[in-house]
Amino acid sequence: MFRMKTLAVAGLLATAAIIAPPLTVAAHAQAGTPAGQAALAAQFARLAQQTDGSVGVAVQKVGSKEMITLNKGVTYPMASTFKIAVAGRIFERIDKGELKLDQMIYVDPKLVVNSDGIARFAPHAGVSLSLHNLLELMLTRSDNTATDVLTALAGGPAVVTDWVKRQGVSGQRIDADTAHLIYRALDITPGPGTFAENIQAAFKADPSKQERDQKRLPNKPFNDDPRDASTPEAMVQLLLAIESGKALSPASTRELLAIMERCITGEKRLKGLLPANTVVAHKTGTLMSIANDVGLMTMPDGSKVAIAVFVKGDTKGVETQERVIAEMARTAYNYYVLGGR
Repeated sequence: MFRMKTLAVAGLLATAAIIAPPLTVAAHAQAGTPAGQAALAAQFARLAQQTDGSVGVAVQKVGSKEMITLNKGVTYPMASTFKIAVAGRIFERIDKGELKLDQMIYVDPKLVVNSDGIARFAPHAGVSLSLHNLLELMLTRSDNTATDVLTALAGGPAVVTDWVKRQGVSGQRIDADTAHLIYRALDITPGPGTFAENIQAAFKADPSKQERDQKRLPNKPFNDDPRDASTPEAMVQLLLAIESGKALSPASTRELLAIMERCITGEKRLKGLLPANTVVAHKTGTLMSIANDVGLMTMPDGSKVAIAVFVKGDTKGVETQERVIAEMARTAYNYYVLGGR
């Protein structure tokens, strides 16, 4: 989630209560059958009608070969959900012995990007944090500064994309760190200054850019751009690759998922309507008209379900976007509780 405290990129969290949607009768009766899968997909389509944007969904139970989707093949801006891939590449370097979780990493002031984390709590030059703490900040608070430090340490966006491809995932690419992703979303050509200086200069020169940021207005060319984007099914493939233990060592797999379980953003998204204490290892993404949440839901029997919900181009606001994401997650949860596979 791109949180810029002096800006409004992340918007405000919705406060209205959300009511869990029931599954259709067909899905109740036929969970786990082709007809039940079709009913679940139809329910996704109905829920998506609440927004005036485009909603992409993919869901698959761990160990199953069946993925149920909405808008399969359509790419959506990942926003901060790309940080899972950055973490994956960092953990690969740890597995290779090139990095250690406890090693200290200097935070270059040039990489500071406004968000809830380093930029807010340590605004002065002279910051060093352990690699472990940088990962924690990136995945639990969606700290943009930690992310850009880690993206550079990972070898850059192209190297992160290569790591994704090596996991057998197609349909996802990383092209920028968070600073340059935000610049592109707001149609800003950065100068030689800091991120904050470039943003403020652009807003002063063109107030419409600040209005787009504050009102979370859609940027259609950005929303349709294949850069820094993923299909819903590609994100689920990545989550499944990580959970399977094939992408990383057992220790790195456990720690990556444990950090994702501690995520504190997006409480009204995937987790919003799930039963209390449901474990969800997830990562959110928010940027203007975009609201995403992707992760692994743990079911009552201990099985897990990978889910990705992307929303782009919506003008109804955060409350609607988060309600749609929450209802998608609860509908999928109910389906698998009832025997979906």
